[in-house]
Amino acid sequence: MNKKTVIYRNMMFIVLSSTGGFLLSLTGMSIGWMIGSLVVAAILSYRKPPFLQTSGKGISKFWIYTGQCLLGIELGQKINLSVMNVFMENSLAILFMLIMSIIFSILSGYVLWKFSKTDMLTSFYGTAPGGLTAMPSIAEEVGANTTIVSIIQTIRVFLVILMVPMIVSYLLVTPHHSTAGNGAYMMAVPEFQLTQLFGTFALVFAAWGGAFLGKKLKLPAPWTIGSMLGVALFQTAGSSMISADIVVWWPHTFMVLAQILIASSIGAMFHKDMLIGLGKIVNLALLCTVGFILAMFGCSFIVSKLTEITFVTATLAFAPGGIAEMATTAVLLDGDSTFVVAVQVLRIIVVLLLLPPCFKIIEHYEKKKVGLSS
Repeated sequence: MNKKTVIYRNMMFIVLSSTGGFLLSLTGMSIGWMIGSLVVAAILSYRKPPFLQTSGKGISKFWIYTGQCLLGIELGQKINLSVMNVFMENSLAILFMLIMSIIFSILSGYVLWKFSKTDMLTSFYGTAPGGLTAMPSIAEEVGANTTIVSIIQTIRVFLVILMVPMIVSYLLVTPHHSTAGNGAYMMAVPEFQLTQLFGTFALVFAAWGGAFLGKKLKLPAPWTIGSMLGVALFQTAGSSMISADIVVWWPHTFMVLAQILIASSIGAMFHKDMLIGLGKIVNLALLCTVGFILAMFGCSFIVSKLTEITFVTATLAFAPGGIAEMATTAVLLDGDSTFVVAVQVLRIIVVLLLLPPCFKIIEHYEKKKVGLSS
């Protein structure tokens, strides 16, 4: 099969997969593009229509690397002066939340691994609160079962989005603001100006440089983490120089494209053997996620009692859900949306940077223990 045919079939696969994302996005979910594209891509991979067949390993790696780079740019842009200021003002509370997130994540993954038939890395990456878009793409690089990781991540996001706002709304009696600083989390894109394109090209160059260094340093998922760090460094340095956040042209369409490319690439690797033992895994994932959410409420209550941060703000900041969903809920419930966004962004960054090495250490320890026992 020649190169042009492969590229054409890859693009056809991605376009057809994106139709599922488009239909689910009509429901208003920000992750609709990711879930819908993933479902359709998995169905196409399962059915294997002749006009889409390329190879047994799915579509070309180029597409998922491009999606990961776009995701890294999106995350890197969120590390700005306002996020840094919020962190400095509430560093102890935020550090407590981040540490507890990591502890609960590892415990959930350990339980899932020990009481189901899934392997260790799949269990840990499935329960890690690093985002539905990011974790499956990182898991794919270390050889984990991306289908199971995606399913577990989807279960977590859905439960958080359904349960947390409902419970917080029920418990909320007298809404008031915390002193952590307040500001509405706006999703609107600034009006386009031609000069902003220079900033866009600079972001892409910074992302490419970060990904290149990430590969040299052997970071996990360098196209995501490396590009994120490269953009964050550029954004923070530039903002410090001009004492204001850098405004560039980066429409939400790029994030939609990232979700489609990552979901299509992951779905293309789907095969029948991945469904073996899935029922028990899903049930355990549900229990682990509910336990995670209840523990989150307990920690949020402690933070609200020990600091001037309200229970609503602490809960939404600690919730392992989407940034946009939790920030929007904070605005609706009169919480501190700036604090929520800052903690959610920092949580994802910490999870992406710290958990993969932790998982490697745990895997190495378990392999060593098995070797000694045998």
